[in-house]
Amino acid sequence: MNAFTSVIKKSIATTHSNARSGLGLLFLRFFGAFALIRTHGWPKLMDLEGTMAHIPDPTGLGPTFSAYYAIFANVFCALLVMLGLFTRWASFAVISITLSGLFIVHAADPAKVQDTPLIYSIVFIALIILGSGKYSLDAIIEKKINQ
Repeated sequence: MNAFTSVIKKSIATTHSNARSGLGLLFLRFFGAFALIRTHGWPKLMDLEGTMAHIPDPTGLGPTFSAYYAIFANVFCALLVMLGLFTRWASFAVISITLSGLFIVHAADPAKVQDTPLIYSIVFIALIILGSGKYSLDAIIEKKINQ
């Protein structure tokens, strides 16, 4: 097999090592959560009054609850995802915010506006399905439990 064939074979391979999957999930977890915190979580946390004044209340539980829950999901849960700690549960909290943003808050908006909550939803749903991967605190805890 020549070098070209080897490169092509590796680039289209559908199977991969546990280490490669772990690195992919680490990358997805870390940068997906980092982007969420930087763009949506941190600004809400730093301007709590402004957040409560403008945040939608899609659940009808009040703007205070909605603001605190958005901060909880977009900062605290995103940090858990970055660490790979309780990743599926934390991702569920995040997608409850992103999907309500997509289907309730921005339902009538153009696709350009809906794109952001859609992409975040895809990332965090993938993490719910795949888990946190080999390079995570979840993996360390699982290893200790199974000993």
